[in-house]
Amino acid sequence: MPLFVLQPLLRHIVTTVAKRHPDLFERLGDSQKKKFLIDARGLPLVLVLQPDGDAPQLHAHNRHRSPPCDVHISGSFPTLLRMIDGKTDSDALFFSRELMISGDTEASVALRNALDDLDTTLADDVVACFGPLATPVRAVLDYVSGQGREKQ
Repeated sequence: MPLFVLQPLLRHIVTTVAKRHPDLFERLGDSQKKKFLIDARGLPLVLVLQPDGDAPQLHAHNRHRSPPCDVHISGSFPTLLRMIDGKTDSDALFFSRELMISGDTEASVALRNALDDLDTTLADDVVACFGPLATPVRAVLDYVSGQGREKQ
């Protein structure tokens, strides 16, 4: 699938999260301008997040032509899903080497702290972006992250 097909969905997700949680971006301080490369190992793409409260951006890029970034966050897709869903502690993932972080440590800690302070999970906000498809999207995310397989 061409990546340009994903861009409107990613733009919708990041702007929806920004509208729901403007304080999230304030907590990031100067790190709002940083670029976070999110590398879900095993997927043919990477995501680049710039959490600027005024103009947040989330773009998909070809894994082999990823742009420069300030922070590189890497883990398996299920691991990253469990992390944004609040099912697993990011520190534990980091120390067990399931999550790799390089680059601007201060920015990565600021992002983690801002996400930890949310009253919902980032996964819940992403799922809500799908409107009437939220329930099946949640089921897919739960299955991929391992939560759905545990229930079977």
